[in-house]
Amino acid sequence: NFASVELPKREEEEEVTPEPEVRKPLTLGLGSAEKVLDELTLDGVARYINSGKCKNIICMVGAGISTSAGIPDFRSPGTGLYANLQKYNLPYPEAIFQIDYFKKHPEPFFALARELYPGQFKPTICHYFMKMLKDKGVLRRCYTQNIDTLERVAGLEGEDLIEAHGTFYTSHCVSFCCRKEYSLDWMKGVFLPWIVSRYIVFFGENLPARFFTSMKMDFPRCDLLIIMGTSLQVQPFASLVSRVSKSCPRLLINMEKAGQVNPMMGLFGFGEGMDFDSDKAYRDVAHISTCDDGCLALAELLGWKAELEELVKKEHARIDSQDTKEKSSESKGAAAKASSASVPPEPKAEE
Repeated sequence: NFASVELPKREEEEEVTPEPEVRKPLTLGLGSAEKVLDELTLDGVARYINSGKCKNIICMVGAGISTSAGIPDFRSPGTGLYANLQKYNLPYPEAIFQIDYFKKHPEPFFALARELYPGQFKPTICHYFMKMLKDKGVLRRCYTQNIDTLERVAGLEGEDLIEAHGTFYTSHCVSFCCRKEYSLDWMKGVFLPWIVSRYIVFFGENLPARFFTSMKMDFPRCDLLIIMGTSLQVQPFASLVSRVSKSCPRLLINMEKAGQVNPMMGLFGFGEGMDFDSDKAYRDVAHISTCDDGCLALAELLGWKAELEELVKKEHARIDSQDTKEKSSESKGAAAKASSASVPPEPKAEE
């Protein structure tokens, strides 16, 4: 039971101006290569968590955690986003997220944004598993590549999140003289892409400053890294797996193995990756499944499965109820507006 575990207070995040454009070799291999897990399986990870030694778990997540909500990932053959962009007449699929292409042709991105905009999807089992980690006092931070805001809908707050590639949660006016921020609720009602820009990080843009400042504090303190639903192909996000100490266990829950040892990446300062299968493997665990199934399996081993399922059921019911109320209110408002428009104005009394 982690409800009683008392965590050290999180240090204040220093306002440090990073230098993201200058890649520097990672400070790798902090500490010794001590074997912490008694076996390199999901059971071994569960026993480690239940031992009470995990107080600073970091989750790194990608598009794979949202596919069961109905949001496609990027690279799955046939069903992934990149395989279904023909209608936008792009020169190549990745162009829709390239900043240079966006500046010349913003229409495809905003058309896609309308399809993926928050409010249409509910968080998944995986999202609520991370919320449970927070509630039990063992989640240090979630680093997400996703822009769908489902981590926030599930109950993670701004201080719990590093939205590395931006988010739909806030937007701002594109006018240089204005730059006013707009909330998600405002944007739901008024979607004006030519006036209101996105806080989305495109290929070719720097990541948010907070990504770099938090990374320097969080990863040296991490005692379990859980990676879910990401191919670990986009840098610098993918290199975060090499930021933890040498003794820190790393669990991958994904449909295929990812982030494995690549000597060439090490030469470019991105770390040497993960080792699941060699004779020297001592801390990396790959659980090959959907993210939801993997989280349910881990929750069961931890004794949290019933609690997780109840949380998902309760929260989905709350979201459905809220959506019903909003739609009812919108319908009443539209009916009242139509009714007032159909009533002729009363004639003025003659003097």
